[in-house]
Amino acid sequence: MSPPIRVFITGASSGIGAALAAVYAQRGAQVALLGRRREALQALADSLPGQHRIYVLDVRDRPALHAAAADFLAQGDVDVVIASAGISVGTSTEDHDDFVVFESILSTNLNATVSTFEPFIASMKKRGQGRLVGVASVAAVRGLPGIGAYSASKAAVKSYCESLRVELSVSGVKVVTLAPGFIRTPMTDGNPYKMPFLMPVERFAQQAVRAIDDGVSYIVLPWQMRWVARLLALIPNRLYDRLAVGRQRKPRQVR
Repeated sequence: MSPPIRVFITGASSGIGAALAAVYAQRGAQVALLGRRREALQALADSLPGQHRIYVLDVRDRPALHAAAADFLAQGDVDVVIASAGISVGTSTEDHDDFVVFESILSTNLNATVSTFEPFIASMKKRGQGRLVGVASVAAVRGLPGIGAYSASKAAVKSYCESLRVELSVSGVKVVTLAPGFIRTPMTDGNPYKMPFLMPVERFAQQAVRAIDDGVSYIVLPWQMRWVARLLALIPNRLYDRLAVGRQRKPRQVR
């Protein structure tokens, strides 16, 4: 009987991270649950079958993130690493106070993805297998008004994961980029605009885990948003600008 796979997930307190953890736990995996809210992580761990590890930290704290990774690695090989921690709030470059919000979003969405992967690459290369999973977004395809920091961060995650995928292509380690469309999570609950093809987070997680199993390089979910993303990438700037300019904006962070 083969040992259970071991999965390391950031942003596991809620949303996509928690849903992915639930899918893996149901499949018998041992999961490292990372997030800032101890109560939420403990409630999730208690609801899942099996024994799992909880690490309470902010993913922007690189030493703490690396210490958690080292602790989980000390207990055995890690098969899947998912950097799903993320922030999405409205931002305005015109408002100078929003610069700290830009920094926070980029640090959480992009820099922490790098910090999450760093501790695992050497051991995965040595074994010749493993999955590193980054979470981009359909918002990475075109810059959306009012969420410049989020769009920029997710475009950077997409490009970074592509670079890493090529770097590791002969090692046996697969880099998977998930690009969610609108997924029903606490992050989208406050959106004041229509969200076409809104997908339940549980269904997203099931399909995402299948893509991770298959080592798919890049996937947009739900499938309908793949066609939207392809269309957005093709239309000329003049048309895109006319379509996007009147779009209702995501609320800015209250400070």
